[in-house]
Amino acid sequence: MKDFTKGLKSGVPIGLGYLSVSFTFGILAVSYGFEWWQAVLISMTTLTSAGQLAGINIMLNPCQYIQMLVSQLTINIRYSFMSLSLSQKVTREFSGLKRWLLGFFMTDEIFAVAANEDAVTTKFFAGLTVFPYLGWTLGTFLGAVLGSILPESVMSALCLAIYGMFIAIVAPKAKESKSMLLVVAVAVTLSCLFYYAPVLNAVSSGIAISVCAILAAVFGALLFPVKEGCNDD
Repeated sequence: MKDFTKGLKSGVPIGLGYLSVSFTFGILAVSYGFEWWQAVLISMTTLTSAGQLAGINIMLNPCQYIQMLVSQLTINIRYSFMSLSLSQKVTREFSGLKRWLLGFFMTDEIFAVAANEDAVTTKFFAGLTVFPYLGWTLGTFLGAVLGSILPESVMSALCLAIYGMFIAIVAPKAKESKSMLLVVAVAVTLSCLFYYAPVLNAVSSGIAISVCAILAAVFGALLFPVKEGCNDD
C-alpha cells in the first residue's frame, strides 16, 4: 500500500497537466464534428496526445486506414521503446497481463517519473497511472462539453495549450543541444512545406506527420550519431 500511495502522489502533477491539455483535445474533437462521448472514448482507449490529434484529422476523411496505420505507428512507436526500457526496472511480479497494462498506460511523463525509481513495483506503477488517466479523460470530457459554452476567444486560446505542451517538452532540450535544435528546425521546415507548398499541401496530415518525423530523425542520426557508451556533453 505504501508503494501505491507513493505512486499516487507522484502522479498528481502529471494528472493536473493532462487535465488542462486534454481539455483542448475535447474542444477540437467536438469542433471537428465528433460527439462528446466519442471524444472521451478516444481518450480512454488511446491515451496519446499527438496520436489523437493526428487520428481525428484522418477520421474526417473515410477510408484512409493505411494513413491512420502509418501515422499512428510513427507517432506512437516511441512508447514501445519506453516500455522495453522500463521493463528492465520492473520487479518480478510485473509479468503477464501486467506488462500489457504497463504498455497501455505508458506516456512520456509517466515514463520519466517511473524511470527515476530504482525498482518499479506493480503497486507503484498502478498508483502512478491513476491521476494521469483520470486527468486526461476528465479534461477531454470537460473540453467536449464546455467547448460550446465558452466564448470563441477563450476556446481559441485553449486550443493552443496542447501545442504549448509539445513546445515545453522540446524547447529545453533544443536550447541545451545544437544538434537537437537543428533536428527540430528540419522538422519544422518540412512541416511548413507540407502545409504551404503546392502539391505537398495535398498530402494528408497523417502521412505528412510521418514523413516529417522520419526524415528529421534520419537527418539527426546521420549528422549527429551518438556512440554507445558516450555521454552527450
